[in-house]
Amino acid sequence: MDTQRIIALIIFSFSGLLLWEAWQKHNSPPLAPKNPTAVAAPSGTTPNTPQTPTVPAAGAVPASAAGLPTPTVSASTAVAGAPALAPAASTKSVSVRTDTLAVELDGVSGDIRNVVLLKHVARGDTTRQFALMQEKVGHYFIAQSGLLGDGLPNHTSKWVASGENFDLGGGEKTEVVFTNTDLPGVTVNKVFIFQRGSYVVDLRYDIKNDSAAPIAPKAYFQFLRDANPPEGESSGSNPFTGIATFTGPAVYTEQKKFQKVAFSDIEKNKADYVKEASDGWIAMVQHYFVSAWLPQGSGGREYFTKRVTDTLYSAGVIVPIASVGAIAPAATASLTMPLYVGPQEQEKLKTLSPGLDLVVDYGWLKTLAYPMFVVLSFLNSMIGNWGWTIIAFTILLKLVFFPLNQKAGKSMAHMKTLMPKMEALKARFGDDKMKLNQAMMELYKTEKVNPLGGCLPIVIQIPFFIALYWVLLGAVELRNTPWMGWITDLSTPDPYYVLPVLMGASMFIQTKLNPQPADPIQAKVMLILPIVFSIMFFFFPAGLVLYWTMQNILGIAQQWYINKTFNMAPAKTTAGKR
Repeated sequence: MDTQRIIALIIFSFSGLLLWEAWQKHNSPPLAPKNPTAVAAPSGTTPNTPQTPTVPAAGAVPASAAGLPTPTVSASTAVAGAPALAPAASTKSVSVRTDTLAVELDGVSGDIRNVVLLKHVARGDTTRQFALMQEKVGHYFIAQSGLLGDGLPNHTSKWVASGENFDLGGGEKTEVVFTNTDLPGVTVNKVFIFQRGSYVVDLRYDIKNDSAAPIAPKAYFQFLRDANPPEGESSGSNPFTGIATFTGPAVYTEQKKFQKVAFSDIEKNKADYVKEASDGWIAMVQHYFVSAWLPQGSGGREYFTKRVTDTLYSAGVIVPIASVGAIAPAATASLTMPLYVGPQEQEKLKTLSPGLDLVVDYGWLKTLAYPMFVVLSFLNSMIGNWGWTIIAFTILLKLVFFPLNQKAGKSMAHMKTLMPKMEALKARFGDDKMKLNQAMMELYKTEKVNPLGGCLPIVIQIPFFIALYWVLLGAVELRNTPWMGWITDLSTPDPYYVLPVLMGASMFIQTKLNPQPADPIQAKVMLILPIVFSIMFFFFPAGLVLYWTMQNILGIAQQWYINKTFNMAPAKTTAGKR
């Protein structure tokens, strides 16, 4: 009985430890770069003439990426301590508003400098919408694009916008056109296409070659951001009051599938990902949201990540404009690059590009977590409240595991009938542990009892609990989702700690319903555990605490039923008596 209890205690504690370590890991801000060395604009490079591509050192970004112009930062939001970059962005802007997005484009370069998701509110401030991209000290994230080739315009060039304010209104689609004619005989249009109900912005390059010579341009599309956690996901020195899963670039190809690229690896030039492929996409991932360049077709493409300054990093893709390799005189060519900027809604992401749904961080139990999310989504479609959905799912899960728990109850009941014989063996062999263990094993064999039989159901259920933890942590569907009363956001901690206290109380009652250990140390540990877990759960999402509390309440009912069915009245502890 003691062996079974010890193993169950170890398993239970290990499960909590896994969650605690995962929580701390994903709440800690990224490591700051060490000994930074800023990357200045390439020598001899002018705003309108990108540097001729050169082959970089082994293991660096693709050759074409070496010719990219240095990313720009507007003067008003230059990162403190960072050296001057390439020509600063203009103060002119073009605003676009749809039913889902409010976007600000640089009026000269066409850079995407601010993206606000109109259907998602900011963390901790429900009076304003969530800004996915923004120019702000400490939270800098923008998107840039341009062409590679002598004299062709890039994101440091001057473009002429077709207007200043665009509102979708009652329409289905609106377009913003930026035009550049810097290269004689060549007209380049950079067209942003916004559609109703969509988080996808199509960026199309239209090139007309009226010159006397063929041109073979490539287009690059990149993100530029700092390594800080997203706004509202961390409070600096306190790692417990916000949630921050992986933040950084991610590359997907059929060759290596989904690959995260840590900022620290980019800094050390040790980033491991597929750099040249004929498929895939590149994204900038953060908790609940993702921004992704989604190349179309099966043409060749080059993925790159770069450290731009001591605080800024870029990640992007380079693709050829013309499938035939060059645009002949009097010919035209076009390239469309979809940009997704929105929430990590898995079913929608699946329809956009293969593997895009993998940006949802379910940890190492994704194969188990995703089916659980599907079941939760199905239940919520009928219930309409995620809090009650979690409760319904907990009941369903408890019913699924009821036979296993019944088996564990029978095992504990059988073990309880052996207690007099076990106590007799302890009295007989005293401190001779070896002979006592041999006698115990012989008793188990004779009585056909497995001392670990009651632990198996616990072991089986642990992966399901951890998987559900990742679902509740990573699902954007729970973000800013209320349950009832004081629980206005199931993805954040209970502001008044009511649920953690209830969880601890239910855990204490459940402990009391079980036969009490004879060993005084075990008895004290069993009493302390509810307090420890209550304090730990002060910092967990309310949705997860709700699940565990409901699990305990159902466990109390189940243990009462088992005690009654198998006549297992809780034994009084003999702690401290010898």
